[in-house]
Amino acid sequence: MSADRGHLDTEGRHPDSGALDELTTADALALFTQADREAVAAVAAAREGLAAAVELVAARLAAGGRLFYVGAGTSGRLGVLDASECPPTFQSDPSQVQGVIAGGVPALTDAVEGAEDDHGAGARAMRERNVAAGDAVLGISAGGTTPFVHGALEQAGRVGAARLFMACVPAAQVAVEVEVDLRLLTGPELLAGSTRLKAGTATKLALNALSTLVMARLGKVHGNLMVDVNTSANVKLVDRGERILMALTGVGREAAAALLARAGGRVKLAAVLAARGVEVDEAERLLAENRGVLRGLL
Repeated sequence: MSADRGHLDTEGRHPDSGALDELTTADALALFTQADREAVAAVAAAREGLAAAVELVAARLAAGGRLFYVGAGTSGRLGVLDASECPPTFQSDPSQVQGVIAGGVPALTDAVEGAEDDHGAGARAMRERNVAAGDAVLGISAGGTTPFVHGALEQAGRVGAARLFMACVPAAQVAVEVEVDLRLLTGPELLAGSTRLKAGTATKLALNALSTLVMARLGKVHGNLMVDVNTSANVKLVDRGERILMALTGVGREAAAALLARAGGRVKLAAVLAARGVEVDEAERLLAENRGVLRGLL
């Protein structure tokens, strides 16, 4: 007999969607819009915990550590998505932020039955990636009970890695021993138990904020500009890099293009070239000396 999870908020029945299949399309869509507002409110209410997560993860990454998102199903896919977006957005090393999903790569597009229930596989996934004391592991589980996630967190604890947990049920329903316990209390879904809805939306919003602010703490954001963007990736990013450089230094489009060419497409390096009137080697030295942060160099 399976364990009864009916007491979890994420498994409850939403009081306003009992006749979801009978509502007009317009009325049903109004319900979904309201539910999305509830997801946003849940993230806003977790601001203190999110701030603690940002500071903890940023400190680990600044010291050379890595961040691992660990989840199953929707939670795992959202972690992999956020991790995969970091290199193109911030030119971070692909190993710096990693997504780990129960069932591996096949689970990104297909359900891998039973993978989330394998507690030992979560621990093995951490060992296979050599998770160590300098790293941070964020377990993501909408309902809070995923054995794969708890196995990973327990292994992280054994090696001294920082442990964070993100769930959409209160701690009173599922307790966990971690350094940062994030609860995005989204309540029952419009389709009972379908945590790809509000819970998934809140998780995505929280991960958006977490990774962006961590990268900002690491000097990969200046103002609200993604100054570590890889301008050699495609035409859109060449244009974006030129415009960012124009905004940072006041040069025209042609001069921006020429500076980026000298800098090998690196916006921050090009900005230092323009601001300091130095050669590439000296600009690289200045950036390294300032830990890659543009503040104080422009």
